Amino acid sequence: MKNVVKGGMAVAMCMALAACGSGSSTTPASTAGSDNAAASTTSEVKKFKLGGSGPISGNAAVYGTAVMNAAQLAVDEINAKGGAVQFEFKFEDDMADSEAAVNAYNTLADWGMQVSLATTTSGAGQTVAPLYKEDQTFAITPSGSSTAIIYDDSGTAYGNVFQMCFTDPNQGVASADYLSEHPDLGSKVAIIYRNDDNYSTGIYNTFVEEAANKGLEVVYTGTFTKDATDFSVQVQQAQAAGADIVFLPIYYQPASLILQAAKTAGYTPTFFGCDGMDGILSQENFDTSLAEGLYMLTPFSADASDEKTQAFVKAYEDKYGDVPNQFAADAYDAVYAIAQGLEASGVTADDDNATICSALVEQFTTMTFQGITGTGDITWNADGEVSKGPRAIVIQNGTYVSAE
Repeated sequence: MKNVVKGGMAVAMCMALAACGSGSSTTPASTAGSDNAAASTTSEVKKFKLGGSGPISGNAAVYGTAVMNAAQLAVDEINAKGGAVQFEFKFEDDMADSEAAVNAYNTLADWGMQVSLATTTSGAGQTVAPLYKEDQTFAITPSGSSTAIIYDDSGTAYGNVFQMCFTDPNQGVASADYLSEHPDLGSKVAIIYRNDDNYSTGIYNTFVEEAANKGLEVVYTGTFTKDATDFSVQVQQAQAAGADIVFLPIYYQPASLILQAAKTAGYTPTFFGCDGMDGILSQENFDTSLAEGLYMLTPFSADASDEKTQAFVKAYEDKYGDVPNQFAADAYDAVYAIAQGLEASGVTADDDNATICSALVEQFTTMTFQGITGTGDITWNADGEVSKGPRAIVIQNGTYVSAE
């Protein structure tokens, strides 16, 4: 069924009519550029059709590629176990673009998608979330952190679109709390954020409020828009204000330019970011020495010593030749959480989307999940927001290490 974005739709829980595009498959998982050998060795069972989209081309490709790769890794592992829950996986390139995300959704719906990883980025996710609601397809985004993905324009939760990553407001609060608890990092804060981006403004707004509650002194606030390439003014003004911490609730691409501008100005504060900063070390032609000492809050640290994390990192490195970032880790957890919910619910790939959706909503709002992201147990509320503890990491000698 082809879909277009519709506004003002009534919101209800996943108890409506069955969606278009439900179905099942007995073929191995299918994703562009993925190795499906593990899936093809399992016994033939009807597989749930798991879809998703993200940028695997363009400026944000590092995010979408990480999500696609880690999801495929999880699918292959689950399928290799030969249990009752197995997947066929299809991932579409949406280029982090809203129109492309709708096209990707339509492709996946026509394919027969029964459950989804939604989108990788927030803007694309905000656009297609109403379509998941309309078609009664359960979705959990690994990395779309804007609350606009799980709530409609009226502030009502879609009820069937969940998040594995922290919401933007929660990241702002957690960042302010961390800085107030670590005065050794600095005492005067400058903020540079993108004022035409939901992710950046969402974090900024709650950070400022929580910073005031915690007694942090914000001495400068600078903004920029999507196409900005020169950050010399913002850097010079932060430096002139005496800021010894620069908070960057932005993605890594503009952050890399800010770090370069700071070096040019001879400015050496403590830089502090959130999960959108993850990926800066793998940016093409980036001088990683510029990020030395950069702190960020993220749900995942590849150097964590627990057995689950070590096994994931090794498997990811063996398969893709790269160290996984937190986008990869959240995607890996999202697939395993879906599998846990499906197995516990008892639904099968012969059930329609509405039945699967209703069962997964019930499971996700009552179950406890233990993965490789966050600290401790992971749970979800009825609105789809995740609850898990963040990790603080710092870049040292060109790698991410725990800051604790």
